[in-house]
Amino acid sequence: MDSSGDDALFLWESEECCFWAGVECNSLTGYVEMLDFSLQYWVVAGTISPSLLKLHHLTSINFNSNDFNGSLIPEFIGSLQKLKLLDLSNANFRGPIPSLLGNLSMLETLRLGGNGEMFSVGKLEWLSHLSRLKEVDLSFTNLSNANDWSQVISHLPLLQKLSLRHCDLPSISSSLSLANSSTSLTFLDLSDNNLPSSAIYPWLFNVSSNLVSLNISSNKLKGPIPEAFGNMKAIQELYLNDNLLVLAENQVRGDSGLNEIGKLPDFRVLDLGYNLLNGSISKSIGQLSNLRVLRLAGNSFDGDVISEAHFSNFTYLQKLDLSYTSLTLKFTSGWIPPFQPSQLLLCSCKLGRRFPNWIQTHVLNPDVDISSIDYLDISASGISGSLPYWFWDKFQGLSYINMSFNQISGTFPNKSIHIIHLDLSSNNFSGALPRFSLDYFMDMGTINLSKNKFTGSVSPICNITGDGFLALFDLSNNLFSGVVPDYFGSFPFLTALNLGDNSFSGSLPSSLGSLISLEMLSLPGNKFSGELPSSLQNCAKLKFLDLSDNELSGEIPMWIGQKLSSLVFLSLQGNQFRGRIPHQLCGLKYLQILDLSVNKISGTIPPCLNNFTSMAKKESLDRRIEHNILDTGPRFLSLEGVRYVDEALLTWKGTKQNYPQLGLLLAIDLSCNKLTGEIPEELNSLRELVALNLSRNFFTGKILQKIGHLRQLEVLDLSRNKFSGNIPTSLSELTFLSILDLSYNELSARIPTSTQLQSFDPSSFSHNRGLCGPPMSPNCSMVEPPPRKPAVGGEEDSDEFMKWFYTGLGLGFAVGFWVFCSIVFFKRSWRHSYYRYMDNAKDWVYVTFVLLKARLVRGIK
Repeated sequence: MDSSGDDALFLWESEECCFWAGVECNSLTGYVEMLDFSLQYWVVAGTISPSLLKLHHLTSINFNSNDFNGSLIPEFIGSLQKLKLLDLSNANFRGPIPSLLGNLSMLETLRLGGNGEMFSVGKLEWLSHLSRLKEVDLSFTNLSNANDWSQVISHLPLLQKLSLRHCDLPSISSSLSLANSSTSLTFLDLSDNNLPSSAIYPWLFNVSSNLVSLNISSNKLKGPIPEAFGNMKAIQELYLNDNLLVLAENQVRGDSGLNEIGKLPDFRVLDLGYNLLNGSISKSIGQLSNLRVLRLAGNSFDGDVISEAHFSNFTYLQKLDLSYTSLTLKFTSGWIPPFQPSQLLLCSCKLGRRFPNWIQTHVLNPDVDISSIDYLDISASGISGSLPYWFWDKFQGLSYINMSFNQISGTFPNKSIHIIHLDLSSNNFSGALPRFSLDYFMDMGTINLSKNKFTGSVSPICNITGDGFLALFDLSNNLFSGVVPDYFGSFPFLTALNLGDNSFSGSLPSSLGSLISLEMLSLPGNKFSGELPSSLQNCAKLKFLDLSDNELSGEIPMWIGQKLSSLVFLSLQGNQFRGRIPHQLCGLKYLQILDLSVNKISGTIPPCLNNFTSMAKKESLDRRIEHNILDTGPRFLSLEGVRYVDEALLTWKGTKQNYPQLGLLLAIDLSCNKLTGEIPEELNSLRELVALNLSRNFFTGKILQKIGHLRQLEVLDLSRNKFSGNIPTSLSELTFLSILDLSYNELSARIPTSTQLQSFDPSSFSHNRGLCGPPMSPNCSMVEPPPRKPAVGGEEDSDEFMKWFYTGLGLGFAVGFWVFCSIVFFKRSWRHSYYRYMDNAKDWVYVTFVLLKARLVRGIK
């Protein structure tokens, strides 16, 4: 085994191993009895050496949270006969669990969970030999072949704690004998195994007499909540979330399962979140007087009203989660809740237009200066009006505030705001940016003030203090202005920065290059000018870079493709970049969206675009949906970060006509530039491309004949170029194509016949003089054929003849006109004759018109 990092090696320099970090010896005999390398600031890596067998008195091995590089668990560990604790969890082991571990007859604790590529070759019969086991954790181990798991577990007489989370457990046989089942279990976690009700309930209720904590969430439990849960007299924690449970009609009236659970003497945690519960919540739920945690989030109680009667006995409630239930919370004026929760999650509940008074009256303890709440989420709850004056005074100790997606107005006080996670986005807040203090040691903070009406400078970011680290900072869609201070060197852990859609001006701060952890930089819709700072190439972890709709200039730097190799999204749209597209951009193999439109870029398209692996390589649809924009390449470190990227992606799609209707998106947009030449054949290899826009350039030549290979293409815009020749027949193979524009080119011949192409509006093909056939015209015979070539001589001779013909015609007209004018001017008798002729002609026209008019009038009468 090796310790990663030289700083840890000094801990093992002594000749006496009993003084080594993580090693514990018997004080009398001096024998090594314990090895504990878990939860250290250094990591043990490599493989486990057979020399471990020399430690004959070893009773405990704890290698939790280290890195053994995907190595196998060595079989010789089964020879350590005195071992009582073996913890190899979360240590990056893989492969089969050695059945020789069944020789550890003294073993009391076995933890192998958290090694995602570990599995059982067959049955778990070897586990039944470990009769002294009290704790087993095989979470995230593939046990799909262990169809004896329930029988083995049932016959471990001393087993108290069992965790088999996400093990792909097979269903329990209906013929299983339950006569001798163990009743010692107090903690059981079978979550995330897709077990059906019929498979789990009979076995579960037979081993449940002493259960204190039961987690069977994320399975396939259906139907009403069984009354048998009420027979678990010792149960304190019940996690049934993420299943398919419903409330029966008698449960709505307060009877049956929930009512039976309500009679349990010391019941503390009830999680029914994200099931199919609907209807009304019975007031009898208030019988759970010892409840600490109540979670009903993600169910369909639409229209139901919660009153104070539901909470009348919740004296000890610490966490209340009613998020995404659409419940209406309606309390009488002056109601004082009997509980003081530390976490209050009411997202999407209907709380009324005014800020809830009951939060102020008691949840904000009147006997103390600060709130008892640590976590407050009242987002999307229909609140409007001003934020109460007392709010920031009482909530100084709060670590998490989410009031987003309301219509709350107000300003920040003229003092420092102490916070870790703050989300006030999509409201009507105004005024200046306050000072922030991230007071929680080593915590990663997030601040989101987007989509409000904040004004002024952002210079207060220079005064962010505290022991926490800012990870996400979003000030987009406000009214901020001025120059962004060059002060980003103080945020080494900043992961996402969004200053888009404000009125910032000046150059981009060079200190952005000090944000070495930055993965998202979004600055669109401002007035930034000048060239990109070269320091930005130090942000090697960038995946999302949006600098669109600014006034940036210069050439596109080569280092974008060389140094920012993790980029997934790159938009420089709507600036004043010039020069050629650097071929170094082809090094962005994870790129999924490239938008260089509306610039002054010239030259040709680099043929190496086929190096965009993410656009060429077919991936699992499920994986692409799960990760959205970040479905390839290094993952975003924060789930919150993924959320911000998704929102920014939606904003970008909103700037593209018809793009918002597209789901998954891999796009190239080079429109509105000065690009020339032909489309490189290598573009045919981008077979996962969804949108391609090359319109409003000066491209020539033919449309790619194999463009039909881009089978995922939904948007194709090649309009307003100089493409010639026929429309490739392979275009008719693009069955997903929903937007097509080939107008204003020099295309000719018949439009290929297919249900897809003929369904488009004729405007998709307009202003191509040589095109014919549906949908442009019923057939090609109605279209004037192009002029034939001269029968004699070449095209060059014909052009020469026509040039001299028109020259002579013009010269003859000019000479004849001036000869006539000279004669009329110099010879008086000819001049008088000409004028008399013109007068007679005028009189004849007038008389003829009058007679014709009179004849028509008589005819009408």
